[in-house]
Amino acid sequence: MSDQPFHITVKEGVHPNENLITFEPLRQGFGHTLGVALRRVMLSGLAGAAVTKVKIKGATHQFTTLKGMNEDIVELILNIKQLKLAYTGDKPEVLHLQISGDKEIKAGDLEYPATIKIANPGLILASLTDKKSKLSAELTVETGTGYLSAEEQGKQKLGVIPVDASFSPVSNVFYKIESTRVGRRTDYDKLIMTVKTDGTISPKEAVVKAAKILVENFQQVVSPIVDGETAESGNAIGSSTILKLTVEELGLPTRIANALLKAGYKTIGDIVSADKEVIAKVKNIGAKSVSNIYVKIREKGVPV
Repeated sequence: MSDQPFHITVKEGVHPNENLITFEPLRQGFGHTLGVALRRVMLSGLAGAAVTKVKIKGATHQFTTLKGMNEDIVELILNIKQLKLAYTGDKPEVLHLQISGDKEIKAGDLEYPATIKIANPGLILASLTDKKSKLSAELTVETGTGYLSAEEQGKQKLGVIPVDASFSPVSNVFYKIESTRVGRRTDYDKLIMTVKTDGTISPKEAVVKAAKILVENFQQVVSPIVDGETAESGNAIGSSTILKLTVEELGLPTRIANALLKAGYKTIGDIVSADKEVIAKVKNIGAKSVSNIYVKIREKGVPV
């Protein structure tokens, strides 16, 4: 960053939930440095919510049809995958759908708690064809980062259909660099980012969250915890910001990170405060995964 006053401006973009966010002035070359880092974190490192499982009355698997519904189960699930959700809870939450009669079923017809927000309530999920038609379904919503495929979720109970889940609340990020003037000098960078979200968070909020994640990671370079430090030392682990780092920031495979989040382990501190035997019992985490988790924690400078 330059020694000149720094400005961030936000303008509406061409599309809904899209902003043009400008940062200036930046030292020459730092526009690309900041742009690449923010873009990468926004696209793959921000937590979000998505439907991960669906249970539909009368359907034992996705390759079935329901009498009285125009769409087959595959089409219904494809529509459900387009749901844009914000969720503030910790554990999986269930959305209920109980609809009958000749009508279009929209996302706004779902019954859901106050902890969940549907950003696209007008999304059409299915169409019932006559007055006797019924659709009864349960949609499981979970939080996570990145992408979780149906295959990664493992074997489910009879009638429960796993759904490919994309958790990222950011759909597109582009950036460009322009020159900007500071006094007589014209060699400063202006970073212009076009950020589009799914409507569950604002583009500016996405940028701020990504910046915080980067700051937390760079802090480990500035003030690392070295082997042998104890809680009595000046940089006590217990008071360190390292333990506040999220599971996503450990650099674990998406499957392992999501499994930990579902089990309630959100930060490094949550993990190290539990016994390894307990972590090993988390669903979808085996002995090899546990070893990988603790290797990543040690890489952060926490002796475990």
